[in-house]
Amino acid sequence: MPRCFQIHHQDNVATLIDDASPGPVEIIGAARSEIVAAEKIPPGHKIALAEIAAGQAVIKFGVRIGHATQRIRGGAWVHLHNLASDLDERSGSLDLHSGAPTDTNSAYV
Repeated sequence: MPRCFQIHHQDNVATLIDDASPGPVEIIGAARSEIVAAEKIPPGHKIALAEIAAGQAVIKFGVRIGHATQRIRGGAWVHLHNLASDLDERSGSLDLHSGAPTDTNSAYV
């Protein structure tokens, strides 16, 4: 069974340790239980441990790392397509797969 790691007991996301396909995923770390992955999620990426409403804080390490840009179902992949940083306003325009800036105003393009 693939595993994910919940760092802090208040986190509403966990990080995948293994490649996950739709189906059960073992949660290790701050809490030990299971969640059902709703889709394929690569290792190193986040899985929602519960439903996160649009605008709601996404919590990792026990701190707010950003907010949901749309409703995120429990078990869903949490990444650039549904999460925005509260610190980097460009986060919504980053490439989904590479994380590279896609805006032409960026000094990094």
